[in-house]
Amino acid sequence: MKTRRNILIAATAMAFPAQAQDTELPNRPLRLIIPFAPGGASDIVARLMLPTMQQVLGRSVIIENRPGATGNIGMEAAARSTPDGTTMVLGNAGSTVINPSVFADLTYSPMRDLAPVTLVAETPNIVVVNTSLPPNTIRELIAYVRARQGELNYGSAGSASQNRLEMEMFMAQQGLRIVHIPYRGGAGPAVTDLLAGHVGLMFVTLPSVLGHVRAGRLKALAVTTAERFPGLPEVPTMLEQGFPDNVSSSWQGLLVPAATPAPIVQRIFGAVVAAMGDAEVKRRLIEAGAVAAVSGSPAEFTRFVAAETARWREAVLAVGARPD
Repeated sequence: MKTRRNILIAATAMAFPAQAQDTELPNRPLRLIIPFAPGGASDIVARLMLPTMQQVLGRSVIIENRPGATGNIGMEAAARSTPDGTTMVLGNAGSTVINPSVFADLTYSPMRDLAPVTLVAETPNIVVVNTSLPPNTIRELIAYVRARQGELNYGSAGSASQNRLEMEMFMAQQGLRIVHIPYRGGAGPAVTDLLAGHVGLMFVTLPSVLGHVRAGRLKALAVTTAERFPGLPEVPTMLEQGFPDNVSSSWQGLLVPAATPAPIVQRIFGAVVAAMGDAEVKRRLIEAGAVAAVSGSPAEFTRFVAAETARWREAVLAVGARPD
């Protein structure tokens, strides 16, 4: 009896058949570079999609965590790899479209040296406050801060992090003054201080606080994605609350070295489509704080990356963000 997974894989193989010799992947294990440490959102997404990808591609895929320099080390390693389909990288919004505007000394360009394959997943960002603060909505938060300009502080994973940029844009739009407290080592240390009341609020990636929100240790005011997150259906979006300029997500996307043959890019694209279309993968992603999301084609993802690069460049320039 065919399982749903096998049917999906078979359908994908028909949609993206091997067509000629240049579509053939080298007969050796492939590697998927994660430019962050194990256990983070990108690492979780990669490990969930890997089993189906391996079945569709007919190759073993080895995950290689290459953390450092907010993702730049792993991204550069992928950009400098042979463009034969044996190397892929799972970048996120920060490493793919924000870093090029923040780091003036990058020796590679994601848009020039990497070829976008597909969006893989969206990781919502969420506005959370310490439970001692009275606001329960974004409008209540704005009113609360306006009555205490400069008295509250917020945490971030770094001066050039996406969540810091989101908060600064939100403050500029609403005429708010909140003191920025940057942390090193990701969102974890900032969340720890938010729980302790040393900072009052944050824009933060959902997986970093999902357990705390569900347990009532932090108060969630809004998610930044266009739609509510299925794992927290009671939390409204920024859009619903009347803030259409504050819609964003910390997405993950697959890229390969530039000049990788187009037929091979299509084969990899098909493998990701199969993986992210699997019901069990979708369920486990939601449990982890993410949502499966694939592009319609590599060309569509390329346009998305270009638009996101331009969008976040404006934010970096407006805020004056620099590496920590």
